[in-house]
Amino acid sequence: MSRTLAVVFSTAVAAISMTGAASAGCYNCYTPPPCTTCYQQQYVQPQYRTVDETVMVSPGSVVAHRTPAQYRTVMVPQTVMVAPPSVQYQRIAPQYATRQRVEMVSPGYSYYAPVQMGCASCGY
Repeated sequence: MSRTLAVVFSTAVAAISMTGAASAGCYNCYTPPPCTTCYQQQYVQPQYRTVDETVMVSPGSVVAHRTPAQYRTVMVPQTVMVAPPSVQYQRIAPQYATRQRVEMVSPGYSYYAPVQMGCASCGY
């Protein structure tokens, strides 16, 4: 009987000492050790943005169109040049297009923020 009484008494003393020390700021509820203010890991998503850039699709060029000389027979034994040979140059403008690309502005990261532990029964 004395053993049973000793076990019950030691259990009661342990329960009173644990709830008294742990619930210093929270009335009649248990706050887990080690602290009343703990840290929780927060994660920030990576940040992206869309960038429009102008790119060259094809470069400009110059095309030469050659025209040969033109001849005609005016009289039976004589051939005469009617038009001399010529070259016409055609300029082709460069072609541009707008391309969108996504670039990372800030990589994702995590940090620890302080979180005040609350009491479920009393709201503190």
